[in-house]
Amino acid sequence: MARQKGLIKLKGTMGDITFYRTKDGYMAREKGGITAERMRTDPAFQRTRENMAEFGRAGKAGKVLRNSMQSLLRTAGDRLMVSRLTKEMVKVIQLDAINPRGQRNVIDGEAELLQGFDFNIHGKLNTSFGAPFVTTLDRALGTAHIDIEPFTPTDSVIAPAGSTHYKLVSAGSDINFEAETYTSDRTESGILPIDTVLTAPIALHNTLPAASLNPLFLLFGINFYQEVNGTFYELKNGSYNALQLVQVSGTP
Repeated sequence: MARQKGLIKLKGTMGDITFYRTKDGYMAREKGGITAERMRTDPAFQRTRENMAEFGRAGKAGKVLRNSMQSLLRTAGDRLMVSRLTKEMVKVIQLDAINPRGQRNVIDGEAELLQGFDFNIHGKLNTSFGAPFVTTLDRALGTAHIDIEPFTPTDSVIAPAGSTHYKLVSAGSDINFEAETYTSDRTESGILPIDTVLTAPIALHNTLPAASLNPLFLLFGINFYQEVNGTFYELKNGSYNALQLVQVSGTP
């Protein structure tokens, strides 16, 4: 792989050279590699086919999870979040002890491995919010709750420069990865000032289907705002907002 230089940038194929654009600039590489037919049929690539199948399954599972919380991810995800989540989904699938290689899946894997995943590496929950909170993910009752003890915002909200206010958010998701369907519920606090006044207890309660047999996910996050003349603006378009999978329950 080589980087294109000069004023004129090329895209497409010329002879045996393919020119293309990436986030790192315009690149060029020589055509080559095995054919698609050989990849599908050659026994030498059996392991490759198995790995590709599971990687594709991990990508689809990550997309369904992201879709279930899309309203929160709008301002709480970094540019590499999709690939980071897919990587973690691959680990989940690889712990499937039931199905053979190439057929392993999230449902029979260890979804709990996703607990603690931060969707924004530029604003992690543990470095943005320090107040004690309790999570409840009750499969039988279908409850996905976060209860936060009273705290002093200037002590417990580790806000980026320019922030004047914050909002706490949570969501619960019930996901059927096989059918690629989900049920989700979102709750949020009001926009609160970052001041020295002790807060009241804050309850963020979400409702999910009771007695579900699907993996369950509970998210918790914090959004930052700047007040200007009575209007609240998301700080730098939410680039410092935090969102984390704080509790996960795989299939029972």
